[in-house]
Amino acid sequence: MDAAEFRKRGKEMVDYVADYLEKIDKRQVFPDVEPGYLRPLIPDCAPQDPESFEDVFKDIEKIIMPGVTHWHSPYFFAYFPAASSFPALLADMLCGGIGCVGFSWAASPACTELETVMLDWLGKMINLPEEFLAGKDGQGGGVIQGSASEATLISLLAARTKTIRRVQSENPELTEAEIMGRLVAYASDQAHSSVERAALIGGVKIKNVSSDDKFTVCGSALKKVLDEDKASGLIPFFFCATLGTTPCCSFDRLLELGPICNKENIWMHIDAAYAGSAFICPEFRHLLNGVEFADSFNFNPHKWLLVNFDCSAMWVKKRSDLIGAFKLEPLYLQHHHQERFRSLKLWFVLRMYGVTGLQEHIRKHVRLSHQFEHLVLQDERFEICAEVVLGLVCFRLKGSNELNKALLKSINEAKKIHLVPCYLREKFVLRFAVCSRTVESTHVKFAWQHISQLATDLLQTWEHDDHQQ
Repeated sequence: MDAAEFRKRGKEMVDYVADYLEKIDKRQVFPDVEPGYLRPLIPDCAPQDPESFEDVFKDIEKIIMPGVTHWHSPYFFAYFPAASSFPALLADMLCGGIGCVGFSWAASPACTELETVMLDWLGKMINLPEEFLAGKDGQGGGVIQGSASEATLISLLAARTKTIRRVQSENPELTEAEIMGRLVAYASDQAHSSVERAALIGGVKIKNVSSDDKFTVCGSALKKVLDEDKASGLIPFFFCATLGTTPCCSFDRLLELGPICNKENIWMHIDAAYAGSAFICPEFRHLLNGVEFADSFNFNPHKWLLVNFDCSAMWVKKRSDLIGAFKLEPLYLQHHHQERFRSLKLWFVLRMYGVTGLQEHIRKHVRLSHQFEHLVLQDERFEICAEVVLGLVCFRLKGSNELNKALLKSINEAKKIHLVPCYLREKFVLRFAVCSRTVESTHVKFAWQHISQLATDLLQTWEHDDHQQ
């Protein structure tokens, strides 16, 4: 393909993507395929001779689309949102076109500098304390990661190095291996599995801190585990606080946890993967109070801030902590800095939506989740299982886990909308997450009517079966 054909095909692809997104509501949100559907549809080996663009293009609808779950459909209410917008798509195209690998300033000065400035912009939008910003000569700063899981791993490894150095300077007779064997990381029992994975990769123990009846971790719960572990000769070094947990969007109590971590020399990392975007709205900024005690903070613009995957924003108070940790491990240094020009997506989106446009997007989603909550509360067969703060509603039929599993099965088999479940303590719960950029009140009403009707049908057969037994 030469430049002339690229111009032609590029325009065709933009039309295809625009049509796809514009008419996505006409497609069934969840595919009708079985595992292994794709292999029989394509050859066993790559072609020896080149094929035409037309041949490849034809196969998109024939082979790929039948197996796609449409995350941007207004009938998709599963997981958390995956952000998407036209400005971000255009920026992604430019990013691919420039195709630089920005592993150092010299490798691509604009790539490195725009990322630093964009994370300062974003930090100011959520009113992050000054120490987290790079500014002209600040000690902190932000960097774009691929995911919140990467940010957690990087902060845990930096904390590990910092703690080993501190303990060795106080106890020169201890070897690194002896210290490593005693290190403990902590996270809520509601935290994402990636925190546990980070500890596994980092070769350190990890313990869950019990959450309360609102699924949040408070200071006394953390203090209790720390006191027990210190008495056993262990070295607590890292705590991952979650703002907006994956199961039910609960918020750990930073104002209680932060001072404990600071006093005990524990690195506090905040994972606000989903909820962080909401902090650009003044009415939700209080949820971030206590961030001043943290060493690192992360959220994903690629979840809820209209920036296409991947763009996970991570800030540290002291850049030197990261640099210090990764100088020792050139493998990680490579990984940490070998970035594409992802900041272009942020630059396009922040400029073309402006702060007010992004705030309106967040507020609309929150309004819609409260609309759904209100509909659920009007039906006495159902219950709400966790406080609705942002764009997620956790609900279930009053009754057994089996009943709710059957309801979810009938919802997802009908394929009109898509939901996923979670467990809150022992309860099987349905999660309704407002996801699509184009979702409106009508889609939420449709979803509720659909769920309500399926519940009616299910309860009839359920009661019928009960009578039969």
